Amino acid sequence: MDGIDWNWVRAFRATAEAGSLSAASRQLGLSQPTLSRQVAALEEQLAVTLFERVGKRLILTAGGAGMLEHARQMAAAAEALALGAAGQASELAGLVRLSVTDAVATHVMPGIVERLREEVPQVTVVVIATDALSDLRRREADIAIRHVRPTEPELIGRLIGELAAHLYASDAWIARHGLPRAAADLVGATVLAFDPVEQFVGHMELQGIRLGPEQCSVVSNSASALWEMTHRGIGVGVVLDIAAARMPGLRKLLPELSRVPVPLWLVTHRELQTSRRIRLVYDVVADELRRLVVSGADPNREREPPGASPG
Repeated sequence: MDGIDWNWVRAFRATAEAGSLSAASRQLGLSQPTLSRQVAALEEQLAVTLFERVGKRLILTAGGAGMLEHARQMAAAAEALALGAAGQASELAGLVRLSVTDAVATHVMPGIVERLREEVPQVTVVVIATDALSDLRRREADIAIRHVRPTEPELIGRLIGELAAHLYASDAWIARHGLPRAAADLVGATVLAFDPVEQFVGHMELQGIRLGPEQCSVVSNSASALWEMTHRGIGVGVVLDIAAARMPGLRKLLPELSRVPVPLWLVTHRELQTSRRIRLVYDVVADELRRLVVSGADPNREREPPGASPG
């Protein structure tokens, strides 16, 4: 058998995973007739019927299901090849994508980007604000700041340290409800909760603060949104200390009880460690995060110029 055209294999894999030619054609940016011809060509070359056509749907045959696993392995090999090529790149000019949560994007990244613009201006920095864990293996991002340890064996994770978050309330909220001085004083208070609520309530209980489900009547997966609501006095919220320092009128509540540690993991792909561009950005981000953890200060404050000494 002659070599198999990778485009045919890619068409087959996309069609099998999407479940229809129309969905696969949109995914690959090909016309439906072109995709259909590529799948038919693969079936002819392999002498295997890959799909049964039931109305407008395509159902994998037993032979097709066996071929799909091989197609996925070929795709993984192609992705590894692309990663390896990117990792060997030595030039500095180009994109570096950083995946971070919306809170880190707002309160941490501006200071980091400012330094990157000063030190490596030829690099284009793309900040992807998402609370989902971007797939570094597929190059959705080159570097990620996560709050959990990566488990994928092909990823390198470095624990930089921890930031801290506490319960906060605005001066306006305290004026209406009084200043809580014990966990019992929070009974009946509206607590602005992170999604999933059950996990949030569990974390708070570990701190010694028990919440009834009726108290968590405002829920979001966006930290920035919850923090702005806290600032406006809608309820009590768990806010990162470095963010609260930039919001006048917020007061820390029950600091001995309500501290929530926020780990900072800096993650990249093993193959990309050989890229000079990504390595430089990685080192700058690591240094800035380390400074932030040690100082606990506003991440966007003006840094001392090189060589400056304390007065």
